Parts: sequence; structure tokens; C-alpha cells
Amino acid sequence: MDLGNCLFIHDPAHKADYRKEPDTKKFQYELDALEHLEAFIRDCDQRTDVAKAKLRETQEELTDEASQKAEHINQLSEQIGTKLAKAEQLGADGHVEESLRLMKEVEELNLEKAKSEADLRTAIPTSTYQQQKLRVCEVCSAYLGVHDNDRRLADHFGGKLHLGFIEIRQKLAELRQYVNENHIVRRRRFEGYNRSIFITVEERREKERIRERERELEKSERRQKSRSRSRSRSHSHSRRHSRHRNGKHSHRSRKRHHRSSNRKSEDRH
Repeated sequence: MDLGNCLFIHDPAHKADYRKEPDTKKFQYELDALEHLEAFIRDCDQRTDVAKAKLRETQEELTDEASQKAEHINQLSEQIGTKLAKAEQLGADGHVEESLRLMKEVEELNLEKAKSEADLRTAIPTSTYQQQKLRVCEVCSAYLGVHDNDRRLADHFGGKLHLGFIEIRQKLAELRQYVNENHIVRRRRFEGYNRSIFITVEERREKERIRERERELEKSERRQKSRSRSRSRSHSHSRRHSRHRNGKHSHRSRKRHHRSSNRKSEDRH
């Protein structure tokens, strides 16, 4: 889910100046932000639907009554994980009383969850209950274990990914309300406005894929050049080594010829 650094400038001073501008001088950036976040959340929701479809292929489908009980258990699990993560953060910040209050609420939710799980076990066959191992988070599309303990739940619901998606969805709702209340429409009152400076999530990913392919191509070319240089050095070394051996052979031949000539000369004398 890492999209890299944002291409735009996020400056509170610029935002304040923009808010002060009269409507006739605004670029309606809210619509651009709205479209960008909608595309991002739409992509997340599509992944959620795909993940749910995969689970339906491997996990037996529950009856309507059992589905309602399971959904209630999931809601309790989310509350437990969220409150536990918040309690731990409050404790770390020194707010002990508030942390203890939340921990007490977590204990009460755990009791209610245990009762609901017992009701679900009696409502469906044991084999079906044992198959229900995974579910999909409706907020961030991540897989969750149905029988996860409090620690795992807190790690997920208090994690950066889940909290980040909560913030995005809240901001999206605020933008929709702002656009509707202020009757903002797609109008560009300034000449020379270039819509191409805004890119969607898919366009950003496509640009990243193109850059990645270019980097891989450059790496491949460098490896080929390196292998070519290595072969060239190896071939050059082989030629030098061959000349060296040939030189030694010629030197030994000349020495043998010289010794043979000396022996023949001595024999004649």
C-alpha cells in the first residue's frame, strides 16, 4: 500500500490563504482531493470484495441467523482491539485513570464476546464453526483471524494501516459534505489551469511500473556490459598466457639445440 511521497505541497499557511479567497478565485481543489480519495477507497473496497469471494470458496457459508451472530462477534472484536490499543497509548502517555477505565470496558466486552461465541457454536455444526478461521476487515481490506486474541486484535486495529484508512475515510466523508454544502462544481475560472498536474492512484502506479521496468532494463544492460568486459579480459589474459608459454617453449628449444650442438662439436674433437 505504499504509494511513495505525495507529489503535492501540504502547507497549512497555503491552506489558510486558500480558504480566505473568494469563491470566484478558487480552483475547487476540494473536488480534486475528493476524486483522488474516492479512487483510493474504491481500490481498497475492490480488494475487500475479492478477498471475501476467496473466503467464500474455502469457508462454508453461514445461515442468516449465524451470519448476524458472527457479525456481532466481529464488531465486538473490533471494539476490543480499538479500546485496548487506545488504553495502551493512554497508559504510555501517563493517563493512568483513563487507561484503567478503558481496560475495564475491554473486560466487559470480552465477557460479551465469549457469550456470543458460545451462542454461535450452538447455532451451527462444529465442522462449520471450525472452518470459520478468517474474515476481511471492512476498513483496510486486511485478513483477520476470527479467533484472534486481544493482543493480535489490538495490533491490527491500533496499527498504522488500519488507522490510516480510518482517517482517509473520515476525510472523504468531510470532503463530500463540504462539496455538497458549498455547491462546488467542476469549473475552472483561471486560464492556463493544467488538469494534468493531478494524477489518480492508477496513473501513479502505472508511472511507478514504467520507472521500475526502466530500472530493471538499466540493470540488465549493466550486467551484460560487465559480463562482456569480463569475457574480454579473460580472452586477453588467455592470449598473454599463451604467448608466455610459447616464449618459454621457444627458449627451451633454443637451449636444447645449443646443448646438442656443443655435444656434436665435442664428439668431432
